[in-house]
Formats: sequence, structure tokens, C-alpha cells
Amino acid sequence: MKSGVVIIGAGQASAVAAATLRKEKYTGTIRILGDESQPAYDRPPLSKYYLAGEMELPKLLIRPEEFYADNDIDLHTNTTVASIDAEAKQVVTAADEVFDYDKLVIATGSRARRLNLPGSDLEGIFYLRTLDDVDLIRQAMGSGKRLCVIGGGYVGLEVAAVASVAGLDVTVIETQDRILQRVTTPEMSDYYHNLHVERGVNIMLNKAVTGFEGTGSVSKVLCGDDSVDADLVIIGVGIVPNIEIAENAGIDCDNGILVDDHGQTSNPDIYAAGDCTNHPNRLLGRRLRLESVPNAIEQARVACSNRLGGDLEYASIPWFWSDQYELKLQMVGFSSDGEESVVRGDKSTNSFAVFHLKGGCVVAVDAVNSSKAFMLGKRLYGKSVDAALLADESIELKSFLS
Repeated sequence: MKSGVVIIGAGQASAVAAATLRKEKYTGTIRILGDESQPAYDRPPLSKYYLAGEMELPKLLIRPEEFYADNDIDLHTNTTVASIDAEAKQVVTAADEVFDYDKLVIATGSRARRLNLPGSDLEGIFYLRTLDDVDLIRQAMGSGKRLCVIGGGYVGLEVAAVASVAGLDVTVIETQDRILQRVTTPEMSDYYHNLHVERGVNIMLNKAVTGFEGTGSVSKVLCGDDSVDADLVIIGVGIVPNIEIAENAGIDCDNGILVDDHGQTSNPDIYAAGDCTNHPNRLLGRRLRLESVPNAIEQARVACSNRLGGDLEYASIPWFWSDQYELKLQMVGFSSDGEESVVRGDKSTNSFAVFHLKGGCVVAVDAVNSSKAFMLGKRLYGKSVDAALLADESIELKSFLS
């Protein structure tokens, strides 16, 4: 079969990779191999607007379906890659199709971490990762009354917010002593804990789920001696990078597929981008694996530009967001990098920003309904600021840039 670029995975990174190749005048064959039935779509809205019924598939698509044919991109949906033969430069699918490549881009993303507990195969228990997952959840929410969300991370809390607004009785079970413990400060955890409790969500902390009960479908979530009645369960306990085919092909992996700052793996003919990768970041001074749309987009652009002979470095400050109820949380950097924090605004108004400083320099910003603070915070990253002046709202943020 004719060689060219093969892209494994049909998510955000793969769509950007293919578009970048064509934009930079690559004229060879491009094939995208994805195991879902849809072309690449935006995942963040799944646990928010799509789950709430406020957005449908056409608006989720990263590129309209005709984009692929119009740009001579060979899109294969419902296609699962079984293996990579790096020596022969071939990709083999589960259906024994063989695709030759000159260069390969692995953009396999990640999957939901699963629980293997008694009763976990009962109906009414769901994971939220794909469009098909959410279609099933939306249908179940139409008849369900009592939802139990296992996991107090961003996705779990976004689901809890949507379900609470829809009128369901919602309980969140978290194994740690606070929600959002992995990603934010105790102060921000308390803020969001109180927010959800005020909206009627029951949050149980320091509770480990030990199993599920029900006849055919779930009716109870077990937590040792405690239990929660539920006719619908959504499990959100993190994700796992899809690295198995890379590992089996002899590509170096460690908490993700190891790439350099050009997006290249340990095999010079194979690049990788997105959730599945572990990359060095010169600005942060460490390696990391990011689960974010901005990372997938920029890393894919850099990798494919370099595949065509460019010399671009991927090094950017991570940023994220989460929509819960009418609140938009926008984050830049990692709050755990900070040594002190400065609150700008009033938390009681649900519009404020927390700046995290290290050595007097901004290393992270958490902004709630404060897009201006978030945008300027991105520009302030790494800059030295006076903490007392930063807290003074009478002083314009942009003055700190000069």
C-alpha cells in the first residue's frame, strides 16, 4: 500500500496533525486510523454542554466531515490498530489491514480508568470518556432520579453540576479528604465544595467504594459499612494513557510515550502528541504528561511541522478550564508550584482570581468568572510582582506588565 503519513487516533491531536501537514504543503498520503465511529470531536464539552443537551454533534466536530475529503485525508473510523511494526514501517489493524508509512504520528489519547469491584458489571454504571458514553448517560439521566458520582475531580464535578441542575439527587464520593485534591489548593477545594453543597449536592469525603448492589441494574453503591442509594452511577477516577501499542513496538515509555521537545519518540520516524505523551518542558524545568486540549493542539502542530523539516520546540505554560453551573474556572500553570497566594477580588461574588507566587514571581493563576485576570495572568507568568499591590483591585492588572 502507498506510503505516507499514518496517524493513529482520531481525536484533537490527530485532526490538528493532519490539518498542519496540509497547511504546510505536504502533498503525500495522509491516513487517520480511529477506533470510534465519528471523526475527531471536542471532548471537554461532553461532561458539560453536550451532557446537558445544549450542544449536539455537528458543533462538537473539530473539523466538518467534508474537511477530510476536501483535503485528501483518508479517514478510517471504526478502525482499531493492533500493532506497529517499526522495522517494516507498517501499522496493522485488528482486522488485519496493513498500512505502510514513511512517518508515523501516534495520537492515541487516553481512556477512563476502570474499577474492578463486586457488582461493577451491573447496568446503570457508566464511565464518561467518549461521545457514545455520554449518549448512554443522557438517556439514563432521563429516567434516573438518584445519581452517584465516584470521583471528585473536574469531570466528576462537572457531571454533578449538570445533573443537579437537571433535578437529580446527586451524591459525590471522593476517597481523599477534599475534592480536587490532585489539581488545586485546599482553599479552592473548599470553595468548590461549598458551591456544590449550596446547590444541593451531597459530598462524601474519605470514602472508598467497595462494590455495587442491585438486581440486574445498580441500586446501591457500597462504601464499607456505608452505602448510597443510586439508580445511576458515573465513575470518574482518572484516565490512563493509551501507550500499549507504542510499548509493544519498542518505543520508550514512562507515564506516557516519551517524546523530545520536537515531538519525536525514541524512533526517529515516529512522532507522538496529546494525552498519551510525556514531554520535557523547558519553561517548567521538568517532564510531564498533560491531559489538556491546548497541549494536544500545540504539540501536534510542532510535531508535524518538525516532521516536514522544521525545527520548532514545544514549550508552553499549561492552561486548563472547567465549567460548573454558571461559573467558569480558568487556570494557567500549576498552583502546587506556588509558595504563597494572593486573592484578587471577593470569593463571595463568585468572581475572583488567585495568583500563586514563588520567589515573588507568578507561577499560576486560578480565575473564577474572571477572564481578564486569566488572560493577563498568562502574560504575567514568570514575572516578579508585588503581592500587596496585586491584591489591590484599584490597580489595573495590565500595569504589572510594564
